[in-house]
Amino acid sequence: MPSSLLDLAPVVPVLVVDDAAVAVPLARALVAGGLPVIEVTLRTPAALDAVRAVAEAVPEAVVGAGTVLTPEQVTRCVAAGARFLVSPGWTDGLLTAMTASGLPFLPGVSTASEVVALLERGVREMKFFPAQAAGGTPYLKSLAGPLPQARFCPTGGIGPDNAREYLALPNVGCVGGTWMVPADAVAARDWARVESLARAAAGLRDAGGTCR
Repeated sequence: MPSSLLDLAPVVPVLVVDDAAVAVPLARALVAGGLPVIEVTLRTPAALDAVRAVAEAVPEAVVGAGTVLTPEQVTRCVAAGARFLVSPGWTDGLLTAMTASGLPFLPGVSTASEVVALLERGVREMKFFPAQAAGGTPYLKSLAGPLPQARFCPTGGIGPDNAREYLALPNVGCVGGTWMVPADAVAARDWARVESLARAAAGLRDAGGTCR
């Protein structure tokens, strides 16, 4: 893995998996489309089984766990084979557990004070959440001046109409989103459509790339 999780791909698909059986073909479609970094959120009972299945069956995927809220969840995610951790926010206890896990992690922030507090603790890469509701690209532009050492993966309200605007910012490494895994495509097991949407998202930084 490169030194930074944020540099692996321009977009991180954020998955809410209700049925662990779809996790492997879904991950394979995303990887085939050029999005190897996959975040499975801990919002469903199937989430950890999905992480485990992808970690075992799709080694070319970098599968991580999102919506990590407690030190106990950190332990379970590591045991399931997660390769990175993401939280919507952070506390001292959660930050300590994520650091001790040895995995790359992105703690969530939405204010300048939270960013400064993480920088003070040696953390320079963060999730900006909820991105649109917390100020979007204007807010991130404002942070870049006084806090240039902080880098972000904005997530929340990002889609094909605004992803490129975020990716153009110097302090944004990648964005998180769900538009390449529409619920109807997953329900229909339409992996070809998922792969096509992933390929478009993966090309967002290319001159001719499109996210539609």
